[in-house]
Amino acid sequence: MPSDASLIPLPEDWTTALAIVAHPDDMEYGAASAVARWTGQGKAVVYLLATRGEAGIDGMDPEECGPVRVEEQVRSAAVVGVSTVDFLDHPDGALEYGLPLRRDFARAIRRHRPEVLLTVNHHDVFGPGRLNMADHRIAGRAAIDAARDAANRWAFPELLEEGLEPWAGARRIFVAGSPLAEHAVDVADTLDAGVASLEAHRAYLEGLGDHPMRDAAAFVRDRAEMAGWRFGGRPAVAFELLEW
Repeated sequence: MPSDASLIPLPEDWTTALAIVAHPDDMEYGAASAVARWTGQGKAVVYLLATRGEAGIDGMDPEECGPVRVEEQVRSAAVVGVSTVDFLDHPDGALEYGLPLRRDFARAIRRHRPEVLLTVNHHDVFGPGRLNMADHRIAGRAAIDAARDAANRWAFPELLEEGLEPWAGARRIFVAGSPLAEHAVDVADTLDAGVASLEAHRAYLEGLGDHPMRDAAAFVRDRAEMAGWRFGGRPAVAFELLEW
């Protein structure tokens, strides 16, 4: 898709969403502004994180880092109207694609029964020359596959034993940070909330040193403006829309 192609409005005729990502801060590097818009409309959004982000701060031991990042994520989610944040205990930096991860995601989908799944970029790159990282790719791909797993009665029959009936309602998946984005939502009124949500990851941002991604406001606003160039000139968050 040409980089200058216009983005079209993302469907908003839904009421519940489950965001499945790898780490604390994954939602905040762009998508949180959209979440703030949706919760402001009365929609319910739940976060599920595959890891606790314990390997995310170079100068902090994982045993100390994990609890700090969990606390920051819960605080960050609250800024954009998300009160339920669940954490799995898959290893940060060593996330593995496979049946255990898909089962954990399918379990959450059956439990929360969302109409929409949100996840992060599952592609190899964010754009030309900008490599994605393994945990993002793996979590995104497993979340996409888990949407069908959650709907299939005979996939992971142990979930039936847990009292979790199949859920086929999550037929739309919104992928943030995708190089194939064709849709967007207007976040002009919620951009400040998105910035504040990322700034809540204080220890993580400080641990980045002089990395450009440490400047939360600049990063979030720049991405929103870039998407806005393709969306009528208003700040926006771009998404790839997948349906099944």
